[in-house]
Amino acid sequence: MTTVVEDPTQTLAVELQGITKRFPGVVANRDISLSVRRGTIHAIVGENGAGKSTLMKILYGVQQPDEGVISVDGSPVVLKSPQDAINAGIGMVFQHFMLADNLTVLENVVLGAEKLHGIGDEAREAIARIGQDYGMNVDPDLLVADLGVGDRQRIEILKVLYRGAKTLILDEPTAVLVPQEVNELFDHLRELKGEGLTVIFISHKLDEVLSVADDITVIRRGTTVAAVDPKQVTARKLAELMVGSELPSAQTEESTVTDTVLLEFRNVTLAAAGGRRILDDINLTIHAGEVVGIAGVEGNGQAELVEVAIGMREPTSGTILLDGQDITNWEVRRIREAGVGYIPEDRHRHGLLLESPLWENVMLGHQTQPPNTAGPLINARGAKAATERIIDEFDVRTPSVHVTSGSLSGGNQQKLIVGRELSQHPQVLLAAHPTRGVDVGAQAAIWDLIKAARRDGLGVLLVSADLEELVGLSDTIHVILRGRLTASFDPDIVTREELGAAMTGAGEQDGAGASGPESGQESGQDEEEQR
Repeated sequence: MTTVVEDPTQTLAVELQGITKRFPGVVANRDISLSVRRGTIHAIVGENGAGKSTLMKILYGVQQPDEGVISVDGSPVVLKSPQDAINAGIGMVFQHFMLADNLTVLENVVLGAEKLHGIGDEAREAIARIGQDYGMNVDPDLLVADLGVGDRQRIEILKVLYRGAKTLILDEPTAVLVPQEVNELFDHLRELKGEGLTVIFISHKLDEVLSVADDITVIRRGTTVAAVDPKQVTARKLAELMVGSELPSAQTEESTVTDTVLLEFRNVTLAAAGGRRILDDINLTIHAGEVVGIAGVEGNGQAELVEVAIGMREPTSGTILLDGQDITNWEVRRIREAGVGYIPEDRHRHGLLLESPLWENVMLGHQTQPPNTAGPLINARGAKAATERIIDEFDVRTPSVHVTSGSLSGGNQQKLIVGRELSQHPQVLLAAHPTRGVDVGAQAAIWDLIKAARRDGLGVLLVSADLEELVGLSDTIHVILRGRLTASFDPDIVTREELGAAMTGAGEQDGAGASGPESGQESGQDEEEQR
């Protein structure tokens, strides 16, 4: 007698049929169908505003569909809340980590799930068992505040597994990881797959999708347009399926760097309350027509570097010059009026008023400048006209200037911010993660806008966790580590691995591919003194 062994990948962990979701004035999902095989990594790709987030919120119980059926392990389910989804074995890891820095790993994992294994030894044993089973060992007593980005992501995955999830939704999981951490994450995902778990992987990085996915579903304008085998499709073809046209790369054209110095940091130091140096003796120059890239693992001072430049923080010592003028102690409004544009790292916290209409958002940071003013008064008509121009020129997809910015997709929110800043014709642009969380179409559009402004003489300070973006757009790349500029690289010859090693400190002693006075052995000795 022959025993037939069932292949788990031939059964469906999740199936969505005819999912439709309507909001006032827009259909976010229209008759979407999705079949996710058990024990596989299934990627979902599409432009911002294509309906991916809405679909995942429906699958995780945050929103309910107007039409359609959700089936889990072959049985129809109704998911009215995230708890319903968790009870059905579905968990979600969001792009922005939801961890409490002042709590330990154990406390973060059990928070909200204390009834499962308590908060003591039983919970500790469960975390250790899960970590061992899936190759994600982590000390449960460590403070989250002391952990890097890769470790924090492992904790988020542990939280989901701790609650019994058999299907994991990961939203842009590699957005803030360096290449080595991406490889580690993919190893963990393959380990999860090997143990029979199912992963739904949302990403805009098509090369990563192709390297890790077993199946790919493409969503465009609210509906599924293709289900493809990653072995039989290229990144370029996948991009065409997503946006309907071939896309340019980040690569810049010929050098446009001039001798005109626009922004200069001289020995800039920023100290925390306890004396720890967040920025340590920063020396940096940005010329007209130059894009200066800053690479680093998050939390090493790059956010503070931008905040010091825009006036949100005052340096402890040192000088910042704009076109030769000392702006070290200027307030934000005065710096903005002097011609500094600002694309913030967190568009929701520092870039937009989510409950306000688009035309009011376009005035933010420029409320004292034309066309937003008429004498001492706000010029609403001028601001609305300017918003219309930005919508047209920067391809912001919206029905009206009167809708709230919170109703736009992430990509359209970002294009609105980029349009707002570039339409004021600044001489310097501070761009912090300008394409984070946006699709390849919006990313390509923003790249083209930055390249065009560079050709016109704009000086750009570019902070990004996307190494392709840094290498493609920058004229020079500096690595920031523990608040210091520790190495500089030529984008034309540097590799992702060299950058990743420098960003994590692994390349401190050899300085491979680096140049400049703060690279290599000298930097390594300085860091040893700091430790």
